[in-house]
Amino acid sequence: MALLGSCERLQDAARGGVNPDLASERLARSRGGDDVSGRTPRSEAAVEQTIPHCLTVEAIESDPVFSQENQYFQSQNERYEAAVRRAVYLQKKIREMGWSETGPEFQYIYRCLSGDVALLLHRVFIRSISVLGSDEQIAKWIPLATDYRIIGSYAQTELGHGTYLQGLETTAVFDTATQEFILNTPKISAMKWWPGDMGRSATHSLVFAQLYVHGKCYGVHPFILQIRSLQDHSPCPGVTVGDIGPKMNFQHTDNGFLRLQNVRVPRENMLSKFCEVQPDGTYVRWGSQKINYFTMTSVRIAILPGEVILPLMKACTIAIRYSAVRRQSKLKPGEQEAKILDYQTQQQKLLPQLATAYAFHFINTYLHELFNRGYQDIQGKNFDSLPELHAFSSGFKAMVSQHCTSGVEICLRACGGHGYSLLSGLPSLYTRIIASCIYEGENTVLFLQTARFLIKCFMAASAGQPIPPSVTYLSSVKPGKCPAKDKSDFLSPETYLKAYEQMAIRLISSSAAKLQHLIQSGVTKYEAWNQCTVQLERAAKAHCHYITVKNFVETVEKLDNKAGIQKIMKHLCDLFALHGIFTNMGDFLYDGYLTAAHMDLVTASYLDLLAVIRKDAVPLVDAFDFTDKNLNSALGSYDGQVYQRLYEGARRSPTNQQGNPAYGKYLKPLLQNTLSKL
Repeated sequence: MALLGSCERLQDAARGGVNPDLASERLARSRGGDDVSGRTPRSEAAVEQTIPHCLTVEAIESDPVFSQENQYFQSQNERYEAAVRRAVYLQKKIREMGWSETGPEFQYIYRCLSGDVALLLHRVFIRSISVLGSDEQIAKWIPLATDYRIIGSYAQTELGHGTYLQGLETTAVFDTATQEFILNTPKISAMKWWPGDMGRSATHSLVFAQLYVHGKCYGVHPFILQIRSLQDHSPCPGVTVGDIGPKMNFQHTDNGFLRLQNVRVPRENMLSKFCEVQPDGTYVRWGSQKINYFTMTSVRIAILPGEVILPLMKACTIAIRYSAVRRQSKLKPGEQEAKILDYQTQQQKLLPQLATAYAFHFINTYLHELFNRGYQDIQGKNFDSLPELHAFSSGFKAMVSQHCTSGVEICLRACGGHGYSLLSGLPSLYTRIIASCIYEGENTVLFLQTARFLIKCFMAASAGQPIPPSVTYLSSVKPGKCPAKDKSDFLSPETYLKAYEQMAIRLISSSAAKLQHLIQSGVTKYEAWNQCTVQLERAAKAHCHYITVKNFVETVEKLDNKAGIQKIMKHLCDLFALHGIFTNMGDFLYDGYLTAAHMDLVTASYLDLLAVIRKDAVPLVDAFDFTDKNLNSALGSYDGQVYQRLYEGARRSPTNQQGNPAYGKYLKPLLQNTLSKL
């Protein structure tokens, strides 16, 4: 993603009829010399990166097969068929263009298509085999999957169990006589439920099941299972598979169910890079059994940029552009109606969401770097980083999805009645992103998994033992009072970072103290944990929020200040940090580090920033570089012709192209007073 803009700005010369309100927003910023919308002088390397991005976008958006113009009017079947057609056609396009599915082009493609393409779980299937499979398994299965001679899915979640993977009920019993595993879903709650691409598309699936050998359970393990015939796509013997039906969104995805009755797979089909069942039934493991959950850890991090952060960026783009065009009421008597973006209340709704989008873009980079380092260690059979990776993937998936979902909803409501129209693009963003709070781990459970890691680290730090670098702040000495005397002091990262650090330490330490007190008073560990979960969840949120602010500060400090980019990002960073304090005053006031007088200073500084960032709002969303086709929004188009696009969209609706089926049956008799004849 090009945060400094690229394709959209390269097309400026070809545009006409731009709304004068939006044009003035962009012109004001360019005259100010601090242009983040793409006209900033750029290095040759940056330009070289932009060119393949633009070529990829142009190749996709100019091809009618990839058009999403009418998706708001399509049924579930039509959305699914179109998504499969795009997926199949995309393979042809990739070969024609010489693109790589593992290169940056696929990220551009995914962005262009808004993820509205089938067979994405096939990539998770491949990734899982690559990470968890032996050399022999990789050599056998990866070429088949890469060439699409098989289509894979990822079957973990069950009807009765989701986030709690240890509770999965699907079984895989090893039969030493035949050297096979016998897979069963012994009751209805054990049925696999929700796997994407399984309902109608996949031929194979990676199925997670409890491994039993000689009557002993060895926990959850992954097995490669064929579920449909490669000749006629019919279900294999013992397999019942289908689509789970309509959902709130993701109508293009055939989320499925899978029921297994004595389905046998060869011993070689259990992924065995880190563990295996030998022919005589001996179970051998190398390293931590938790490695079997590593795919889920990687997926939680992988979904953040495209499925969670990108929708917030789109929502901000739509709502801010619309708010710079929409006029309502008068700020001053005798003047024309004001842009709604000029109202402080509208700024308070939208600009913190804009700052959040940038903060999460940067934390995503941090998480991927952390994951890549951990993955290299695991490849070398070093599993020490697994607990930290699990905790971070859990906590940040939960925090980012929670904040982004809230942000998209705020953007929708900030657009008033027009935001409720599907043509605005906002309802589909909201109903899509809200699912991210549930899939790949329900957020409350994930926060508690992060909290468990934090409590262990806090206890270790208290005992003088080493802890991971990401949590060394838990060893900090508690200061007295915040030294800030003026509102400008809260524009110092050192000031607000210390406030966040102390708030996180206080929540973690108080949770640990309560937990210890309950256990020492005779309460069982499990019940003590349950009695602390509300506080533990808050502690995990505080930790993730602190790390996000800290990472934003460190990122801004490394930025080049050409054309004022660093200055503008500093404003966003300050706004993100102060908004967090402004909206969570109770947590920051609790231990006395900040006082009520400090909160007055925070509020004043925060409100001042709204007016400062408002001047840059349109260029800042332009810098997300969404094309009009990608946004697919009547409210968020680059030219700002909101009302014309709403009208054109309404006229395209099939309801305006067809006759009225209710007229002859019901309305005509009613109007002609012949109801008795019905």
